[in-house]
Order: sequence, then C-alpha cells, then structure tokens
Amino acid sequence: MHEKIYVIGHRNPDTDSIASAIAYAAFRHSLGETNIIPAMAGRPNPQTSYILERLGIEPPLYLADVHPKVRDVVKRSPVTAFADLPLKAALELFHRHAIRVLPVIDQQQIPLGLVSLLKLSEKYLVAGADRRRGIDSSLVALSSSLEATVLAGKLSDHVEHLHLFIGAMTENSFSKRIDGYDPASLLILTGDRPSIQRSAIESGVRLLVVTGGLEVTEEIIELASRQGVVLLSTPHDTSTAAWLARLSTPLSCFIEHKFERIGVSEPLEHLRLKLLHSGEPAVIAVEEDGTVAGIATKSSLLTPLPYALILVDHNELSQAVPGAESVEILAIIDHHKLGNPPTNQPITFMAAPLGSTCSIVAGLYRERGMEPEQSIAALLLAGIISDTVILKSPTTTGRDRKLAAWLESLAGLDHLAFGRDIFSSCSGFSAHDSIEKAVRSDFKQFNAGEMRFGVGQVEVVGFDEFSGVKEQLRTILGQIKESDKLDMVGLMVTDIYSETTLFLAEGMNELAHLMGYPQQEPHLYELKGVMSRKKQMIPHLLKVLGAL
Repeated sequence: MHEKIYVIGHRNPDTDSIASAIAYAAFRHSLGETNIIPAMAGRPNPQTSYILERLGIEPPLYLADVHPKVRDVVKRSPVTAFADLPLKAALELFHRHAIRVLPVIDQQQIPLGLVSLLKLSEKYLVAGADRRRGIDSSLVALSSSLEATVLAGKLSDHVEHLHLFIGAMTENSFSKRIDGYDPASLLILTGDRPSIQRSAIESGVRLLVVTGGLEVTEEIIELASRQGVVLLSTPHDTSTAAWLARLSTPLSCFIEHKFERIGVSEPLEHLRLKLLHSGEPAVIAVEEDGTVAGIATKSSLLTPLPYALILVDHNELSQAVPGAESVEILAIIDHHKLGNPPTNQPITFMAAPLGSTCSIVAGLYRERGMEPEQSIAALLLAGIISDTVILKSPTTTGRDRKLAAWLESLAGLDHLAFGRDIFSSCSGFSAHDSIEKAVRSDFKQFNAGEMRFGVGQVEVVGFDEFSGVKEQLRTILGQIKESDKLDMVGLMVTDIYSETTLFLAEGMNELAHLMGYPQQEPHLYELKGVMSRKKQMIPHLLKVLGAL
C-alpha cells in the first residue's frame, strides 16, 4: 500500500483541474481512505484563487515535479558505527541487521567511509605470514575483547601493529620462534607456563596474556612491572583468546575511505547511474547537512515508491506533472480525448464526454447516494461553471446541467449569479501578473502526427483589452513557440457573452488556406460560436494540421 496517493491535475491548472482534485480526494476521504492527498502541478490562476478564497478552501499541495528522489527508496534509520568499534562488535551488527555494508561515522554523524562485509572478509582472511600473525589493535581494545584483568602495566588506546604468538612449547623453542621480531611488537598468549611467561617478560614483549583464568604468581607480576610489560589475565582458553584478540581490531583499520555519496534530494536516476557505473557495492545517502541518511544498494532501485498518482482532468503525459512517467498511476478521471500512457497494471479509468471533470466527480457522489459537504458542492459547481462557461459551451451536456442543479441546492448558490461573479472578477489579461502569465495560465500542448502545437485560452468580457495587447501577444506566442520547440502556437481569446473566439496563431502560415474561419488580419481568425478548446478548437486544428 502506498503511503501517499496524490490526486493531481495537469500543468497550468484551471479551475476544473484543481476543483476536481480537491473534490475527488474529499470523496475518497469520505470512504475512509486517509492517504489520498489533493495536489496541483502549477499555481492556481486568478479565477481559481478567487473561488478557493471565496469558499474558504485551502489550495491543494503544490508539486513542481514528482520525479523519484533518493529519499523515496532509502530507509532513514541506517545502522552505523564509529571508527573505534571493535571488529567483533561490527560483525555482530552485520549479523543482527542482515546488512552487507556498514557506514562509519564521526561524532557529528558525518560519514568517514564504508566497511563492506565482502571486502572485510577478503582482507581479514587473506593469506600471508603477517596476516596470520599481525593484529592491529589497541591494548584497551584487546583487554576489553578478552574480558581481561590488568595485572601489570598501563593500557594504551593507541592502535598498534602487533605480532601474535602462542607460547605452547618449551622455552628454547619459544625463544627461537620469536627471534627476529621486535619484542615491542609482540603479543604473547600462554597458559600456566612460568618459563614461557618469564622468557617473554625478560625479552621485553609488548603484551603478555595468561589464558584460562589461571593463576599468575606474584613473582611474574612484579617482573612484568619492572620490565614495563603489560600483563593481562583472561578467563578464555588460548584458542578463544587468539580469536578474540583478532576481533579486537577497530573498524578504522578496515574503512574504505573512497566511497560514493549522494544527496537524498537528488533524482533517483543519479543513484542508478552511480550504482551501475561506479563499481561500488553501495552509496551513502546524506542529508542536506552532510550527515548520514541511509545506505543505497542496487536492491534499493527495486524499492516501490512510497507514493502514486491519480490523474484528473487530463490523461496525457505531456500535460502531466513532470516525472509522472516514472510514478505508478493508479487511476485517471477525465473528460478529454484519449492520449493516455500505457500502464503495467490494470487501473481505474473513468472518462466521459461531459463538460467538466467535476461533473464526473459529482456523479460519483450521486451514484453512491452521498452528498458532498457544502463547500465541496460549491467547488464542484464552480468547476462545472468554469469549464462550460456558465453552461454555455457546446461541451455542456444534459448531465452537466442536472448535476449543476443538484449542486446548486447543496451549495445554496445560484449558478448564474455565481458564474457571473467568477468570470467578471477574474476575466481578461489584467487579472494576471503579466501578459505571458495570462497566456501560460491555461496552455496545453498536443500532437498532430509528427507536429507539436500548443493552444492557450483566456476568457474575456469584450475584446477591447485584447486589441490593446494584440501585438505583445504575438511576440509572446513566438517566444513560447521557440522555447517549447513547437511547430505552431495559438491563443483563444473567448468572449463569454458574445460566445465568440478570436484565435491568434504563430507558425504554420499555411493555416490561412485551410482554417475555414474568417481571417480578420494576418494570424488572427474570428470563430463565432466557438468557446470550447477541447470539443471545437482542438478537433478542428487536428483536422487542419493533418491536411497540411
């Protein structure tokens, strides 16, 4: 089960897109599904902001993109260790947590490097005389690992390279065995063999360990003290003591200081490339402050994302929130032409030739005998009014009208008065921060064979304002054509009262011969009775561009 499911409309969302996302999430909440979250792929336009503010509804969560990030697949409670942790304790961590790599950190949780179980075993088990005898450890760590009692000398926490010998032979044989080694580097393990003990001490070895908890005479203890030899007593037998001594080596001796790291906010694709091409078994994921967030391995790439999408008011990836192609889509609720992406699993797909996606959502309530809250009913009504231009658009169906009447009664609003308020308060170009934002606020891209084109729409009350900004609009359309790499761009300027659209086009000058509508001047066409981009403008352009 996904932790979060985002209900989200298209980029440059209009009122229907945002209203249907909020209302559908509310519908699912009423069914007991608390992980459904309304979202939007762009900031609300002035009309939508006006409606949300008037109804006292918070805007949905803004998602600039849903590209999977490293944080989505990394567990945020990694097993870590400090550099002075003995190898024995580290191996217990590997076993207890079933891990293959262990990040080594400093006191500030900053990664110092990695210890991998594979490379650790290779290093620990590699053959060679020094490898068999050599032990890198401190006397403090050795004493702790051996659970020893200090009989003489002072323990140091400095890591030293020691050579391990077991005194299980005659004194003469023992002396020959250690000959050639610096006594200050020798670690001797022996049982109750006074002759070996004395010989080792007199030779000036670094450390003498008497095993088995066997008694050590006062004479030996005093001799060790005089000679400056550290003398320990361990309860473990000689074989176990030798094994424990090797396991006292701190992790600092096994750290791989050259390691790959990645920020948790970086795209998952960056992690995939690092894992596939670096040759490293794991990558350390770090927080913004550089501290360890987790460990990522190749198996992390198979981790299901904690979130999924439900698309409303669109079904084409070109219109979806960036990154949607990398996220599981669980459902689509729409009223546009089909251009949906393939999915790996069967999904819920609700598409109907209605005037508004909000009509589909409102229908879900009615079909279940449920009534939305008053504010949600008003929001659904606003979505229908907006997308059907107060039920005047040719996309309006009898079902839209019936649902609008039902929502009117629940919301306590008159749809005509409500619609006039919506359009009169936020229509035209002046309702936006800039002319470009007005064009971009409801701009969608489409494909006609190998050609790509985009069409925006702005509702106005009269064409006076449009006449004053017409040349500026042509310049902006040209810039959008270049920046978005489109073959043609157009803007529908729709007068909601005269039910007429002026269509301003840039690119594909051949349109003039096939457009089929009066050309008022170069690049500008008058389309009487055309109000719907979805049902009238786009089908017509697809036909015209297809002919070209």
